[in-house]
Amino acid sequence: MNTIIQRFNKIKSNITSIKPIRPVNIVAVSKTFALNHIQPLIDYGHKHFGENKVQEAFSKWSELKNSNNSLNLHMVGKLQSNKAKKAVEIFDYIHSLDNQKLADILSKEEQNLGKKLKYFIQVNIGNELQKSGVQAQELDNFYNYCIKEKNLNVIGLMVIPPNDNNTNKYFKILDELNNSLSLKELSMGMSADYYEAIKNNATFVRIGSLIFGNRG
Repeated sequence: MNTIIQRFNKIKSNITSIKPIRPVNIVAVSKTFALNHIQPLIDYGHKHFGENKVQEAFSKWSELKNSNNSLNLHMVGKLQSNKAKKAVEIFDYIHSLDNQKLADILSKEEQNLGKKLKYFIQVNIGNELQKSGVQAQELDNFYNYCIKEKNLNVIGLMVIPPNDNNTNKYFKILDELNNSLSLKELSMGMSADYYEAIKNNATFVRIGSLIFGNRG
């Protein structure tokens, strides 16, 4: 069996062993990997893939998505507002909705293209200056703006926790914030911490290197 498939099945087995209370979707983060490296997982029938650059997503996935409408492409990186129009064309999920200007453009482009995406609001849980995301105290207002003013389909929250060995604490806070908004989906956890994320009710985990190997 292909190494990538073996790694993927090992992760699925690990997730099953946790006995999550809700289904968990693995977003296979394929950024920087060539299509021929990713292809075995596509052929295996996996549907959720993550990219963090709009141009790379277009060059890699446009043709495939035209021929396979069951593929779901996730924007997992920072989305610049000047790339938002193209993002709406190629992606199905955006995990990094984090400001009103971006919400405005995404809403407008959805109308122009007649397309509805699914969104996660990124929360800057540790108030880190170098990270994107909405501050926790501004979350309610921003969420209401997105759904009431802009008619965006916000399905959950997303976090990249601070790297200070308190990951579990941050995941727990995000789960509580998610519940406070009665949202059903939760995007958190990557290769190093997906186990903890799922124990805190993550429903989408973003896993790259554990599936595809280390990036060059």
